[in-house]
Amino acid sequence: MERRTARAVRPPHALLQFTGRGSAFKPEAMRKAALFSLVLLALPFALPAGAAARSPVVLELYTAQGCASCGEANAHVAKLAEKPGVLALTFPVDYWDYLGWADTFAKPEFGERQKAYVAKLALREPYTPQVVVDGAAQAAGSKAERVDQLVAEARKAPRNPPDIHFVGASRVYVGSARAPKGGGEVWLIRYDPREQDVAVKAGDNKGQTIPQKNVVRELKRLGAWRGKPVAFRLPESPEEGLKTVVLVQAGHGGRVLGAGEPKG
Repeated sequence: MERRTARAVRPPHALLQFTGRGSAFKPEAMRKAALFSLVLLALPFALPAGAAARSPVVLELYTAQGCASCGEANAHVAKLAEKPGVLALTFPVDYWDYLGWADTFAKPEFGERQKAYVAKLALREPYTPQVVVDGAAQAAGSKAERVDQLVAEARKAPRNPPDIHFVGASRVYVGSARAPKGGGEVWLIRYDPREQDVAVKAGDNKGQTIPQKNVVRELKRLGAWRGKPVAFRLPESPEEGLKTVVLVQAGHGGRVLGAGEPKG
């Protein structure tokens, strides 16, 4: 009798995974899984290299409301945010809170993201205001000319981003492209596109009004990307009025490989 070894087939999505004999068979789940597979196959993941829409230059500003030298950097980045092809994101950090003013937008995970850049870019320590461009270069946010130079250089740099495609507000699909050594990561970022003036009532900036634009309100790692198509569910937005962006990035504070926002 011929004996064949069963081949394990990895389902493309969690809806197709059934665990053990005790798992209940649900026709509705199977219907959704089949629909999901059809959508996945219909997406433009097989596009040739370079066919994806050009990814914007991603500019990350690390700042704090209690930072005495951050106001001008905030204002300059707000201007850069209005330029086409530039995605400027403001990440408020909390390590200056001890000076007397607790930053109203800061989150610990923003500081952790900045620390990853400190290690990757061989810096001595995190500081504010700091601008990181495409995860590959950095400059003091107070040096506007240097920041502008980095953005201009990033615009000219060759790019081969994976396609990033949103389906509604609940899913995102990342296509194929050449992955960096060690693979990449997919990050969900939600930010407030409004320009906000924050009145600081204590600390080094007491009595001043600090402008901030594109303040990040949610940062979440969705999972790994190894150069092949992959899909992720998106959690509901924590606040109304936020914009969504998904970044594909080399691991541990590496280069930003691509960025995508929902159309419309």
